[in-house]
Amino acid sequence: MAISDLYSSGQHKQEIGHFANIVKIARADGKITDGEKELLIRAGKNLNITLEEFSLILNNPEKYPINPPINYDERIERLYRLTKMILIDGEAKLIEIALMRKIAVGLHFSIKRAEKICDEAIHLVANNNNLIDFIIAIKKVDKD
Repeated sequence: MAISDLYSSGQHKQEIGHFANIVKIARADGKITDGEKELLIRAGKNLNITLEEFSLILNNPEKYPINPPINYDERIERLYRLTKMILIDGEAKLIEIALMRKIAVGLHFSIKRAEKICDEAIHLVANNNNLIDFIIAIKKVDKD
């Protein structure tokens, strides 16, 4: 087995874990809206999730671990995508925010800063900040 095969496998496990987190956020309030379904389909395609994996993860997202990337910017990008899912229906519900904070810790953000980071993430996405501005702002909040 080539080293590139191992990396690809590890990368795909990270993508599956991230997709599962997006599904958990979408399901947090007990239902998946049409907007959430659209975002899940787009995320699945972007993360190279097969139709079989999509179905399995959609039915049981808790089965899949987070598997955070090592790269700090990629972890912030994951937070960005999660925040987009939270706000897809125009509001951030408390149950979604609580889950987001747990996932943020799983993405290796500090327990002490997770609440502040997630609050800032919601503020940034709600105000239509792009990914680059999001990354810069989250890094500032994460250093305070």
